[in-house]
Amino acid sequence: MLKLIFELFILYLLYKLIFEFIIPVYRTTKQVSQKMNEMQQKMQQEQHAYQPKENTKSSQSSNISSKDDYIDYEEIK
Repeated sequence: MLKLIFELFILYLLYKLIFEFIIPVYRTTKQVSQKMNEMQQKMQQEQHAYQPKENTKSSQSSNISSKDDYIDYEEIK
């Protein structure tokens, strides 16, 4: 009889461990990894959408800055 109670208690503990700890942790981990993948995809899409604009702006700004590189100074005594 004592052995049966002990086995039932062990089964109960295993049940609690599996359904209240392992499965929720697995689901949470799965959800977090999905969200991370979605965020990475969004970042890559934004980066690809922004890159061509960045290249045209940088080439224009380099042309402008090369004209304004030198400023004439006059000495004041």
